Amino acid sequence: MNPPDFTHAAWRKSTWSGDNGGQCVEVAFLDKAVGLRDSKNKGSGPVLVFTAGAWKAFIAGAVEGTFGRV
Repeated sequence: MNPPDFTHAAWRKSTWSGDNGGQCVEVAFLDKAVGLRDSKNKGSGPVLVFTAGAWKAFIAGAVEGTFGRV
């Protein structure tokens, strides 16, 4: 299976992230995959890829406090 192509994906970061940077992650959504990357590495660094279902479960767990206080 080939990894999804995030070349032309619309990457977003939290509005809570400042522009003085270096400590943000960005997320991009494709039809069946979600990509997560370090905002310092725009286009040149690795992308963690999750299925849409895995991402949804992660977000639900974060909202419910499954991972403790962050």
